[in-house]
Amino acid sequence: MAIVLMLVAALFIAGSNLFLRKSIDGGGSFRAYLMIQFFIVFLVMVLLNPVRTGQYAWSDCMAGFGLTGGIFAAGLMAFIGKSLEQGPPGLTFAAVNSATVMPTIVMVLLFGAAFGYEYTLWNGVGSILVVMALVWAGWGLPQSEKKHRWVMFVTAAFLMHLAFLCFLQWRALFVNFPGANGLLLSFDLDDAVNQWFMPMVFLSATFIQTVIYVSGEKRLPKKAEVQYGILGGIANGVGTFFMIWATEVSTPLLHAMIFPILAVGIIVLCNIWGKWLYKEKVNWLANAVALLGILIGSVNWGVIFK
Repeated sequence: MAIVLMLVAALFIAGSNLFLRKSIDGGGSFRAYLMIQFFIVFLVMVLLNPVRTGQYAWSDCMAGFGLTGGIFAAGLMAFIGKSLEQGPPGLTFAAVNSATVMPTIVMVLLFGAAFGYEYTLWNGVGSILVVMALVWAGWGLPQSEKKHRWVMFVTAAFLMHLAFLCFLQWRALFVNFPGANGLLLSFDLDDAVNQWFMPMVFLSATFIQTVIYVSGEKRLPKKAEVQYGILGGIANGVGTFFMIWATEVSTPLLHAMIFPILAVGIIVLCNIWGKWLYKEKVNWLANAVALLGILIGSVNWGVIFK
C-alpha cells in the first residue's frame, strides 16, 4: 500500500514539474509560476495538515523551522527554473533528485552514530554510481554557452536540494534529541511536533518568491503563468498528501524504501515526458545507473535484511 501511494505521489509531483516547464514554454517566467504555485501549495498544506487532522496547536519553534525551510525550498525551485530555461528537463530533474543519496554523508559527518547516522559501504557505492551516471548523461550534451549555464544552475539546484534534505533531517533530529550533548539547540518542545511546519515552509517560500517576482518583473502574471501555477500547486499539494499518507501506513521495512522509490519515480516520469513532449535525447543507460545508485545509496539495507 505504501509503495503504491508513493508512486502516486511521484506521478503528481512529476506533473507539477511538467507544469513548470509548460509555463516557461508559454512565454512566462518561472518566477511568476513559483509565486502562484507556492501560494496554492500553502493553502493545500493548511487543508491537509491542521484542518484535516484537527490539530491547531501553535509552536513558535516549529514555525521558525518552517520559515527557514521555505528559504531552501524557494532557492531550490528558483535554480530548477533557471535550469529548465537553459537545458533538458529530464536530465535536470534526474540531477536534482539524485541529491537524495547525499544527506547521509553530511549527517554522519555532523552527528555520527550517536544519533543513529551510519555510513555503510552501500551508501558509498550508491553515491559513486549516481555521480558517474550524471557525468555520463551530461557528457553527450552539445558544447555551448547555454550548456555551461545549465551545468551551473543545475549544480546549484543539486546543492540546494541537498541542503534542504539535510535541514529536514536536522529538524527531525532536533525533535528527537533536543539539546543532546550540546550539539543541538534546546527549546520547549511540549507542542513542537504540530501540523504547522509544512504550511509555514510554503508561506515563507511564497513571500520570498513574491519579493523576487515583484522586484524583477514589474508586471501582472500572464494567463499561462496563472493557469499552470494553479495546476502545479494543486498537483504538488496532492502529491505531498499521498507522500505523507504513505509514511503513515508504511511498515518499518517499507519505510526504508519509500523515499528512494519516490525519487526514482519522479526521475523516470520526468524523463518520460521530457522524451515524449520535448524530444529530449535521454541516455536511458545512464539514468538506469543513477536510479540504481539512488536505490543502493538511500535504502536502509540493514533494516531490510534484519
